[in-house]
Amino acid sequence: MDDTEYARARRDLVADLRRRLDVSETVLSAIEAVPRHAFVPEPQRQNAYEDRPLPIGHDQTISAPHMVAIMTDLLDLGPGDRVFEVGTGCGYHAAVLAEIVGPGNVFTAEYVPKLAEAARDRLDRLGYDVTVYAGDAREAFREEPPFAAASVTCAPDGDVPESIVDRVEIGGRIVAPVGDETGRQRLVRLTVRDDGIEREDHGGVRFVPMR
Repeated sequence: MDDTEYARARRDLVADLRRRLDVSETVLSAIEAVPRHAFVPEPQRQNAYEDRPLPIGHDQTISAPHMVAIMTDLLDLGPGDRVFEVGTGCGYHAAVLAEIVGPGNVFTAEYVPKLAEAARDRLDRLGYDVTVYAGDAREAFREEPPFAAASVTCAPDGDVPESIVDRVEIGGRIVAPVGDETGRQRLVRLTVRDDGIEREDHGGVRFVPMR
């Protein structure tokens, strides 16, 4: 496929998401702006605009576009919001977030050093000003002021770690898959309040586990 064919496939994908999902046009515009094929390994590139997860190596995946759209919509972001992402992977979700919040406002952590390095290079090459940290997200960006939101793209065993919740400002939101003792996962949105955490359940999901 050439760039024109990729662009057509991307528009078709977004048209399909618009029909099926109740998400904002801001999110759909961000999905349409990001060349997902540039984040997918060469052997999988012809499948880049299918609405499904794809392998990216190191036992990790790039999330299905509909899941990226749903999670991004739940974060309710605007220009200038600073976002902490846990689980950079190939960098695709970070790029979608950056399309909404603008350059310099996405901070993302990846546990696998080779994935972090590749994502950093890829995002830079594509013109996305995203800060990538290689290592444990619980230790990442501690010097930064609180974030407006956190997007967790890997499933902790149990609930979202306090060390991540604590990075989000009062009124801020966290969207994450969380597991339970049976191995099932649920997508939750947490809103940080003065008097505790407000929690919403947004259905069953399946993500790679948090390391």
